[in-house]
Amino acid sequence: MLVLASKSPRRRELLSLYTEDFTIDVSTSPEPSFSGGDVAGYVKTLAGIKAREVFSRHPEDIVIGADTVVAFDGEVLGKPRDEAHAKEMLTAMSGKGQEVYTGICVMCRDKTILDAVKTEVSFRDLSEEEIDDYIATGESLDKAGAYGIQGGAGEFVNRVTGDYFNVVGLPMKRLCEILSELTD
Repeated sequence: MLVLASKSPRRRELLSLYTEDFTIDVSTSPEPSFSGGDVAGYVKTLAGIKAREVFSRHPEDIVIGADTVVAFDGEVLGKPRDEAHAKEMLTAMSGKGQEVYTGICVMCRDKTILDAVKTEVSFRDLSEEEIDDYIATGESLDKAGAYGIQGGAGEFVNRVTGDYFNVVGLPMKRLCEILSELTD
């Protein structure tokens, strides 16, 4: 049985594209703050923390942990604290590129595969009104970097280089490769 160690509805939807045969068990482990340095290493750490906790409750299953952040201008942007913080993030990224990283950790019996996927996203220039209208939808508050590419903010994007699904929250191509490795 597959166990997704995440409460993210987007990860649930993406995993259901692969299979309907999975369950959810959410990790409650505290997440360390980013202290600078290697963003890929940071998201792998976060994914590993989630997967290890849930695997301790499901040692006979395949557990998937994942965590997504946006890296922009030397900072890691997680979910915004409030609407003002969301506006600050989106305004700063207007007309610029950012990198979306998802750490993924898959644990099965005595095997653990830990990886990170990076996708580059570029925004077109955004007006203050567009940003305010998007924030008013409420969509920005539970998303890393204050935007959901699969929702209303999709119109902000003028280029994606890499795995689109990674930006949504689960790098499906890499996940499928890992699951194939573990089940062979």
